[in-house]
Amino acid sequence: MTTTNSTEVPGKTPVPAITATTGATTAVRVQNAVIKYGFIFVTVVLFAYFALSEGSFRESATLLDTLRYVSVAAILGLGVTLTMAVGGMDMSVGAVAGLGVSVAAHTMVVHNQIGTVAIIAVLAAGALAGLLNALLIVVLKIPDMLATLGTMFVIQGTKLILVDGQSITPGMTLEDGTTAPGRFTDGFLKIDRGTVLGIPISVVVFGALTVAAWVFLARTRWGRVFYAIGANPEASRLAGIRVGAYRALAYVLSGVLASIGGLILASRIGQGDVSAGTSQLLEAVAVALVGTSVLGRGRPNVWGTALGAVLIGIITTGLTIKGLPYYTQDVVEGAVLILALVFSFTLSKRRTA
Repeated sequence: MTTTNSTEVPGKTPVPAITATTGATTAVRVQNAVIKYGFIFVTVVLFAYFALSEGSFRESATLLDTLRYVSVAAILGLGVTLTMAVGGMDMSVGAVAGLGVSVAAHTMVVHNQIGTVAIIAVLAAGALAGLLNALLIVVLKIPDMLATLGTMFVIQGTKLILVDGQSITPGMTLEDGTTAPGRFTDGFLKIDRGTVLGIPISVVVFGALTVAAWVFLARTRWGRVFYAIGANPEASRLAGIRVGAYRALAYVLSGVLASIGGLILASRIGQGDVSAGTSQLLEAVAVALVGTSVLGRGRPNVWGTALGAVLIGIITTGLTIKGLPYYTQDVVEGAVLILALVFSFTLSKRRTA
């Protein structure tokens, strides 16, 4: 038979002790629900608010443009997510994307090559940037953030040297006085401007890479090893895992993903803008960090990164439609990032305390 203890106070009705236990259990359940679904709830609420208050926000063209807008930051964020999974952080993704824009423009406009050659050159440049990061981090033992920051500055400088400090545009005058013979090919420009069944190709690429990254991290041995290294690299090493090789792989993959983002950027702007990619770093890191709060996982995850990118797109598009000044968007995005970090770290630590 089960008995219920009670707390007796002179002059008052005894209060069953189980009441306090039940209340504590309910509070824990509510807190767990907030941690697990809070960020998804915020996303749904913001989407509903903009959809109900602004008719143009509900249009399919607006929604597709929103996904198209965030595709670059999302793809770069996937690269950051991979490096976070092994306990690192790639701060060079924005610079690598910008390098991709310059390499694509230089290949097609200056050297008059076709789009396919430009794509191969950009992907190779991204892989080389990832290898440079791997060399600094794995071989030379430089901390991840410091190494990738150094790489960021080197790449930004190299990009300017490559284009002589000026944007590359069709018909521009080269150093030798001749006119640039090439242009961005129509096929290359379709990377961002073309559609498949009415969906922008850049959005299709974003979705395909998201699924591929999820399969890699969640459904393969390599992904499980990534997370094991991120949780405890020394224990992973003692278990026979080649920690250095896997960390190098993470940074090479991040470089390639950043270069794909650069391809989309180059197709979007149609010239070798020297400032391209500069603003992408903060958004990429933000969506990767925001992603750690999704479903209360408290660790890097692909679907969380994708949702973080979508949320930033919702905020940016919604505030733009409402006519708010562009500089207010950074404040709102920063507030959302802080909220996500509260879900990921503050509340989750209280749950486990």
